[in-house]
Amino acid sequence: MNKGKIGVQMMVLKEKVEQLGAYSTMKKLYELGYSAVEVSKIPMNELNVTEIKKASEDFNIEITAVSAPLEPMLAGASEETLRDNFDKIVNDCKRLNCGFIRIGMLPLSIMGNKDEILNFIDRAETMAHKLEEYNIELYYHTHHIEFQKYNGEYLLDMIKNNTTKLGFELDVHWIQRAGENPVEFIKKYKDRISLLHLKDYRIGSLNITEKDLNDTDKFFEKFTNIIEFAEIGEGNLDIPKIINTGLDNGVKYFLIEQDDTYGRDPFESLEISANNLRSLGYESWF
Repeated sequence: MNKGKIGVQMMVLKEKVEQLGAYSTMKKLYELGYSAVEVSKIPMNELNVTEIKKASEDFNIEITAVSAPLEPMLAGASEETLRDNFDKIVNDCKRLNCGFIRIGMLPLSIMGNKDEILNFIDRAETMAHKLEEYNIELYYHTHHIEFQKYNGEYLLDMIKNNTTKLGFELDVHWIQRAGENPVEFIKKYKDRISLLHLKDYRIGSLNITEKDLNDTDKFFEKFTNIIEFAEIGEGNLDIPKIINTGLDNGVKYFLIEQDDTYGRDPFESLEISANNLRSLGYESWF
């Protein structure tokens, strides 16, 4: 049976890495049954890279992708970028036996500016060709802002149609939030999407007080902002159809991400997601 690999986007565990260290954090993921991770929001200093490598070897956890911006997210930001730290980032990939680098999002300063975004994507496409020489693929992670339309066309489709080498890490929650059906949208990106973010979509509780009822603006602020990031299987998305459609269209890695766990320990959230996926028949994908 053809199958993919279920893993964890480590952004949800960045505070755990700060508290426990990268090695102990990954050991806990191993104990929960996970054997693949994508590294994001974890400083790639020598200690963390060494611990990630050792945990990968000790617990047979595959490092599917690491994260690196193409350029600084904001002018003057002190962060490693592919533009300025290319050799170091490629070396990290090689040490971790990792074949993907992913750009987490657009630079904040160009959001909403179509021409600047497309110029940025041109530079990303050039970088994707450069990385190909090192057997590394460059991927771009999507949110909802790329579904803004220009002359009736999604910005995301414009990006796809103006690139050939750059890959796309679609995020099913953000597709849903943008008003598209994740299942149908995945089909449009066939063979450009080896990486897919699994993230459920939930309508949270409307917790209102007497004060809210006396202030219409506060009430409607809560009313319009109750969409939540949910554990897999705890929301409204058709997860089996999403996974199976992803597999049919070239997805290799299905990476669980949850931007907010709303006070729940992230390890508990990841355990819930794993148990729900196992109950849906994906035990052998871990």
